[in-house]
Amino acid sequence: MTITLPLKPQEEASLIAMAQAKGLTVDAFVREELDRILAGKQPAGDRPLQTAADIVLECMSDAPAEDMAKMPRDGASQHDHYIYGWPKREV
Repeated sequence: MTITLPLKPQEEASLIAMAQAKGLTVDAFVREELDRILAGKQPAGDRPLQTAADIVLECMSDAPAEDMAKMPRDGASQHDHYIYGWPKREV
């Protein structure tokens, strides 16, 4: 099926810019967004804002339990030690 949509010049320019920002052709960009809509997901630009903690938890949700068990328990309070190798601080 082919669908033709009349676009205002500023809408066309915006669509081209969004596609270029993602490194896609306009066709590929529209297809990607349409697939999201048809799957019942929100389009990329309409996602609600997330806290940093939510993003980290989402990224780590697939981490194996044995890897999570190896994570330091004082990672937040001693982040300079784990990131930069500084001596641990007295807490």
